[in-house]
Parts: sequence; structure tokens; C-alpha cells
Amino acid sequence: MSTNTNASVASTIDAANAERAGAVVGYLPAGFPDVQTSVDAAVALAENGVDVIELGLPYSDPVMDGAVIQRAAEESLANGFKVAQVFDAVEQITSRADVPVLVMTYWNPVLRYGVDRFADDLVAAGASGLITPDLIPDEAREWMDASERTHLDRVFLAAPSSTDARMHQAVEASRGFVYAVSTMGVTGARLGVDAAARTVVSRLRDAGVDRTCVGLGISTADQVAEVLEYADGAIVGSAFVRALADLGVRGVADRAADLTTGAQRR
Repeated sequence: MSTNTNASVASTIDAANAERAGAVVGYLPAGFPDVQTSVDAAVALAENGVDVIELGLPYSDPVMDGAVIQRAAEESLANGFKVAQVFDAVEQITSRADVPVLVMTYWNPVLRYGVDRFADDLVAAGASGLITPDLIPDEAREWMDASERTHLDRVFLAAPSSTDARMHQAVEASRGFVYAVSTMGVTGARLGVDAAARTVVSRLRDAGVDRTCVGLGISTADQVAEVLEYADGAIVGSAFVRALADLGVRGVADRAADLTTGAQRR
């Protein structure tokens, strides 16, 4: 039996909430614009206040992703990125930064790779677990078994449209945190984070959640601070991907330093 001794997402989020307003989770796609730059950018996030890295596995049919992330994934795939390279990227990140790394992936690539093999390679690379946006707990038996065996975190999603039963399922099945989707639709920076986010988090609290982080649309320090008034973490994606596309690793570092100031406010 494998035992995952990698960085704990739960303890990292708990520490962030004890020391300041809460945690910041930063998303970047692996392999964009190339593997080494995506690694350097993820390390830059960690060095500039981001608590947990969400490393996206590029996929050809990203149904939840907005235009910014879709373009990045398309470029990564066009440049020849392969699934196995995500493990190399994770290993490089975790060897350079003391930060938990969750891989965000649609379920089909994991099935094609082999669920147990994917889990074992995650552990070997130093990853903490998976975020699976298109997998629901009652269809996740194989992943539940593999993650129990390897002690990997598993992050399921809850949305404004989720029934109470689905909320309870997400809470019971997740380990690390539950990903609260703040609005219906795809990812992308928005002028205001949906008021629906507060309702989703409140319903998750009622369902007994220990930790929940809000994602989809957060792009300013003020929005980070707003979300951390009621959630345990704020997830930032498109804002970092756009910074990487426009300004490179330095731009990612500067954007992270700015956005994470929102987590310093009490």
C-alpha cells in the first residue's frame, strides 16, 4: 500500500485561516506556454503568497473553462503536451516550493491513463490530490478506492444548482476542501463575484463541510478579501493565466503579490 506523505491541503488551509483571513489557491495550466515556464510560474505563485497550487491538466474539451484558460490549454496541447508530463511538472514544483499541489483534471484523461496508475504517479511526484470538475461522487467509486489506498486528497464541486443531496455527497466524499462554484457558467474574471457564492458556502456549512474554497471569477484583492469573509479559501485562475500570457513569470509573481494582500485583511 502506498502512503501519501505529501503536503497537506487541509493543514495548509487551516493555518492560513488561523494566521490571517484565509487561503489563496492559484490555478495555472501545466505546459503553458511550455512545461518549464509553467513550473517557474507555479513556483512564483508559491513565493508570492499563494498557499495551494492548482495545476491544470490540459484537455481538448474543457467544458468548465473560459476563453483565457481554453486558449492556454489549446496552446499547451498544440505544443505537444502529454498527460505524463504533468507528473514531471508537479515533481519540479514540489522540489522547489513547500506548497501543496492539486492537479485539476477532467476525468477522461485519468480513465485513459489508468486510475490506479494515475494515483500512484501523483504520489510519486509529490502531488496532494485531484480536483475533478466533471466527476460526481456517486460515479467516482474507482477514484474513491484509489485515493483511499494512496491517501490522496479528492476535491469535488458544489454549485448553485446542486441539490441538498449533492451538497451532502460533496462534503462526505471530498478530502482537503469542497470547491464551491460561485456562479453557473465557465471560468473567467468577473467584475463582481456572484452573491450566489455566499449561498453555496452557507449550504455547504449546513451540510457539515470542514473547508470550502470559492472559485470562478475572482480577479482582485478586494474580491479575495470579500470571499474570505465567509469561505476558507479563494481560488484564482484566469487572472493568473492572463498575467502569464501577457507578462510572463514576472507578471504572475506581481499579480500574486497583489491579489494575496486580500488574504491579509481581517
